[in-house]
Amino acid sequence: MRDSAQQAWRPAGRQPVFNLPPVVVGVLAVLFAIHVVRAWFLNDQELYWLFTTFGFIPREAGAHIWTFVTYALLHASWAHLLINGVWLAAFGSPLAWRFGPSRFLAFSVVGAVAGAALHMAIYPRELAPMIGASAAISAHMAGASRFVFSQGGPLWRGTGLSTYRKPAPPLAAVVRDARVVIFVGVWFAINLIFGLGWASSGIASGTIAWDAHIGGFVAGLLLFPLFDPVSARG
Repeated sequence: MRDSAQQAWRPAGRQPVFNLPPVVVGVLAVLFAIHVVRAWFLNDQELYWLFTTFGFIPREAGAHIWTFVTYALLHASWAHLLINGVWLAAFGSPLAWRFGPSRFLAFSVVGAVAGAALHMAIYPRELAPMIGASAAISAHMAGASRFVFSQGGPLWRGTGLSTYRKPAPPLAAVVRDARVVIFVGVWFAINLIFGLGWASSGIASGTIAWDAHIGGFVAGLLLFPLFDPVSARG
């Protein structure tokens, strides 16, 4: 299925590898603007309110349903934000070129919600707020892996926009691709290593939950066809 609206927003001749999609630039701008306010203009009491109101707290999620999404707009530190920003630019951009803004944003929200849901399933009575866009970005990584490695895709035929419109193979074929298997294996290994070694920094900077990354990644891998305007469902 083709999405005519998706085609209209792309300026002719732009090369996605060297020019970030406008929607990705917009998301990055929002994330950095929020962090500037959080880091430079809020006192400790205001920070406590920010994290307990908009961070995802599993035990209170039923009463604060919006936090399934809003936690992804907050970050623990400049380093946390910068790392996520780099991954967002790298893996969110291919999806944004392929999906268009609306589908990309919806896919990002689904990744964030899936990450929060898995975190709540594992730690239902947790009171420390979880923050960070990593679950959504993990969904981007998974979604990108569904098509960037395929023959005729972005890794094979340069940087033209046409390479982002090649039909994606079905999931059964993707999981048999050694490059995808290696990519997924490395990704899970990195999450395991950081998950075992990254210490929570408390209420002042929130909790970075690596299990949420897995929730976002699995959702992105499985739900990609529901958002993809190009490939056949598989």
